[in-house]
Parts: sequence; structure tokens; C-alpha cells
Amino acid sequence: MNKIVLGIGDLAASASIGQLIVTHALGSCVAAVLRCKRTQAVGMVHVALPTGAGGAERKIGYYADTGVPALVDAMGKLGASPNTLDVVLVGGASVIEGLESFGIGKRNVLAVRKILWRYGLGPVAEDVGGDISRTVQVTVGVPGVLVTNPTRGSWKL
Repeated sequence: MNKIVLGIGDLAASASIGQLIVTHALGSCVAAVLRCKRTQAVGMVHVALPTGAGGAERKIGYYADTGVPALVDAMGKLGASPNTLDVVLVGGASVIEGLESFGIGKRNVLAVRKILWRYGLGPVAEDVGGDISRTVQVTVGVPGVLVTNPTRGSWKL
């Protein structure tokens, strides 16, 4: 099986059956997963912050306002259109004690949702918020999104 591992700010999309896309240890970051109902193509972006205004980070997926549109575009190159996409959101937790007042996780989830709404998209499933980190993986041609946590095990969305 071919595997693509996403770091913070990375994104990937694939239509190759069996291709695995995974991102590890999401805390306040959000993984937006797109799956095309027509082509089976899947894509994921690992978003760290809501907006890139004034930011110096160069990875397009680092910010919701650049990463989500880039992922929708990447899926479009694989034959998907917004009306054929299912969305799953994971992450947006508050995992660092003392930083809850910043609400970065909640702000990330809201920012990703707002961008998706511009495309007429909303999540069909999500596992957001809370206080746990999550690893997310999706495989082309395999239904669902697998979420894992070291203490809580794994579950499918």
C-alpha cells in the first residue's frame, strides 16, 4: 500500500485505489477530508490556523483560508466537483492546558466550516473539539475515515 503522510500545512489528493493519506497527532489543528462520491478520489488538508493574514508560513495548507480552497482545487483536478464531495472534519481540540482562552481549535473548526460553506459543502461526519489528539487516515476505495487516539483506541467516521 502506498502511503502519504501529511505534516502541518500539507495537503494531498489521490484517485489511486489503495492510496492511504494520513496525518498524525492533530491537537488544535483540523484535518478536512474530502471524498468524491463519483470517482472515489480522496483528499486531506492539515490546517493549523484559521487565516494567513500577516503570516509567514509558506505551506498552502497551513491556513484554512488557503488550504481548503487548494484541496477543493486538487480534488477538481481528479474529476470531483463540490456537488460530488462528502466532507469529514477531525481535530480542533484544546490539548494544551492554559491555552484554552485562545480557542485556536474552535477557531480552526469554524474557519474551515466557513470556507466549505462557500462551496456549498458541510460535514457529513465530524469528530471535533474535546481535549484529545487524533490521528486521521483515509484510503482511496475504502469507505469511511479512521480516527485513532493512543488512549481511546480507534473509530470510524
